[in-house]
Amino acid sequence: MGQDVFFGGWAGLGRTLLVGPLAYVALVFMLRASGKRTLSKMNAFDLIVTVALGSTLATVLLNRSVPLAEGVMALGLLISLQFVITWLSVRSERFQGLVKAEPTLIMREGAFLDGAMRRQRITREEIEAAMRESGLGDVDDVACAVLETDGSVSIIGKSSDGS
Repeated sequence: MGQDVFFGGWAGLGRTLLVGPLAYVALVFMLRASGKRTLSKMNAFDLIVTVALGSTLATVLLNRSVPLAEGVMALGLLISLQFVITWLSVRSERFQGLVKAEPTLIMREGAFLDGAMRRQRITREEIEAAMRESGLGDVDDVACAVLETDGSVSIIGKSSDGS
């Protein structure tokens, strides 16, 4: 086993120390310039872009064959594509349907909707945890529960007058 498994040389460390902060600052600048939507609660598409950004940043930091300029361009391209996709989805319901899921009703009037829960792969325990977070301990106090597009569960309680 060669020594480069543990230490590849001072040049690699120096490159990482130089390129790392520059790539990081470029990424932060581009994220700030792209607007709050880029950093909002994530749907599946946003998660993919976030993972791709992290992977690209890691590649720029650790792969000596990727120059900083190319890495920054790749980061900018991913952020630009995400901006275009969200811009189009705000302006076209048809396009939005391609990239964003619809919320799903998973509980109504205290009754779990087992078919919807199975399709969405969510358990009663997860809904009950969301109920507790909403301050509700009894299913009879729930008007409905909705699995949102970002994977969170929204609980709507019945009003205090019983309706």
